Amino acid sequence: MSTTNTSGRRKTAVARIYLKEGNGAITVNGKDYKEYFPTLPLQYIVTQATEVSGSAGLFDVTVNVAGGGVTGQASAVRLAIAKAIVELDPEKKPSLRAKGIMTRDDRMVERKKPGRKKARKKFQFSKR
Repeated sequence: MSTTNTSGRRKTAVARIYLKEGNGAITVNGKDYKEYFPTLPLQYIVTQATEVSGSAGLFDVTVNVAGGGVTGQASAVRLAIAKAIVELDPEKKPSLRAKGIMTRDDRMVERKKPGRKKARKKFQFSKR
């Protein structure tokens, strides 16, 4: 039986997944992924890696995800699932990379600077 554990990150969200052979059930923090990610675009992001690699319905995925918002969490889960699939079958990596699923999106929120209203926005200038 093939099992693997990987993690994926996006913004401040971190997803740890446990992938094992099964019938395609995805559980996120103890709930079904359709309950945890209620909108269709988020559900599509979560299942995208299995569909692109042709592994839909072959693996059961258990996910622990924390931090960030729902979009960042969904993208973190997608990256973790893709990394686990490639760990089990390296031949699926080119198809996942072509869709941009294997790339870790490293964009983060820029920190607030001192003397500024936000990260880049300045306080209003008054000449008099």
